[in-house]
Amino acid sequence: MLFCRRYHNIMNKFFVIAILFFGLVSCNNNNDANTFTVKGQIKNVPDQKIFLEQLYFGEKNPVVLDSATIKNGTFTLKGHADEEGLFRLKLENLPNGFLFINDKSPINFTADIKDVSIDGPQFESPANHGLKALLKEVDKRGKQMEASTMQYDSLSTKTGNDSVLSQLHTDLLLQRQSFSNFITRYIDTVSNPVLGMFALGYSQSADPSVLKEIVPNLTKRFPNHKGIAEVTNLFNTALSSQSQQQKPNSKPGIPGIGDAAPDFTLNDENGKAISLSSFKGKYVLVDFWASWCGPCRAENPNVVAAYNKFKNKNFTILGVSLDENKDKWLKAIKSDNLAWQQVSDLKGWGNITVGLYGFDGIPYNVLIDPSGKIIATELRGSELHSFLEKTLK
Repeated sequence: MLFCRRYHNIMNKFFVIAILFFGLVSCNNNNDANTFTVKGQIKNVPDQKIFLEQLYFGEKNPVVLDSATIKNGTFTLKGHADEEGLFRLKLENLPNGFLFINDKSPINFTADIKDVSIDGPQFESPANHGLKALLKEVDKRGKQMEASTMQYDSLSTKTGNDSVLSQLHTDLLLQRQSFSNFITRYIDTVSNPVLGMFALGYSQSADPSVLKEIVPNLTKRFPNHKGIAEVTNLFNTALSSQSQQQKPNSKPGIPGIGDAAPDFTLNDENGKAISLSSFKGKYVLVDFWASWCGPCRAENPNVVAAYNKFKNKNFTILGVSLDENKDKWLKAIKSDNLAWQQVSDLKGWGNITVGLYGFDGIPYNVLIDPSGKIIATELRGSELHSFLEKTLK
């Protein structure tokens, strides 16, 4: 769930994640009660200390549960945990470590210090095989998106590549959407609670309306897991806090659902003055965005799809850009195939609409009915389509 915020993104408090191996990891566990053992064999490693660490969701630092000295590549460690959680083996002379889930005991671990790739180290248990499969899939998709981004950035510095750039940008957005869909499906179907929490750390770009459904489902699917309950509570608290900060009708004097939409006049790409009131008689989605806002650009294909689907049902869109650079604004309009009316004063967050509508994060939108009243705000992803479907009869 991403927004380009004026000051900070409150959801960062929820998606606090540790950098372990190569990627992003969210963690949780409690200790005491049940004992588990890790029996390890590491090739090509000199004798040294190895530590068993318990990892926690949020900002709490890892806690060392046990330590041992590796002798001729072998070691044994023991830990205690109330339930399944995420742990790490960390060598004294290596900066990173080896992640695992305590889903059985003993857990046999093998590795070769010369190969610490995802495929190298092996924890022999069902949950850890699932963890490795998830990491490999995330790594594969991440490399694809990184390659596409590098190709796009490289071509964007050269002239005469508009059509190629447009296709590359569309491909990249589709890759990002595919990744978000993969993560949300994984969270909603995985059979292990720790893997569900782990995958949640990759869901920042997922459709908020989807997350609102699947995160509470984790509690229903794993009713006795304390870590799941804690993660769900944190998610709901952060979501509620963000909603209160972003919804216009949560601030006195700022228009909300049921209020008349404040009129404004801004220039389009050609310098022609366009007023919101000129759209009266139509349903109009006022879409606040910017070319520099990654989440806005990621949402644009969804908005384009909604426009094409409903434009013949007395519906249109007015794009309001918080850009400052006209060339980048125009380039983004063309690249993202935004066929509706676009306006901006090129003053960034100094845009007059920011104060009128009281938002401090984009993408943001308000849906206005033909009489000029606000009937919905912050419609994104599938929620945008479903609301328009039931409204535009």
